[in-house]
Amino acid sequence: MGRHVFLRIVDALSNFDPYFQQKVDALERKGPITFTKFTAAICMLAYGIGTDAVDDYVCIGTSTAIECLKKFVTNIILIFESEYLRKPNSNDVQRLIKMGKARGFPGMMGSIDYMYLQWKNCPKA
Repeated sequence: MGRHVFLRIVDALSNFDPYFQQKVDALERKGPITFTKFTAAICMLAYGIGTDAVDDYVCIGTSTAIECLKKFVTNIILIFESEYLRKPNSNDVQRLIKMGKARGFPGMMGSIDYMYLQWKNCPKA
């Protein structure tokens, strides 16, 4: 994920839900920052790792990691549903078919991964 995409999502989440903003508890201790909560949720989703591995990586508790994931998924749907989580319109379909054709896959609207293809510039990876 590019830095600008990461920062855009973090900004959108922290502006939408106060849960993703850093708070101070009753003992004047600062809680987890937005990046920590966001990173915990992304790691669990992207790598399919459990809360124990997230705890080792970003030093966040199990219950907090689970809560972060639930709120992250719910808020991402609420914030970005109308822009990204919608059915493609005719312009989107034409653009995706054109991209597929340029990549050597005529008629394909998109692809999840290309990991099993042998690339000209990277024949062994």
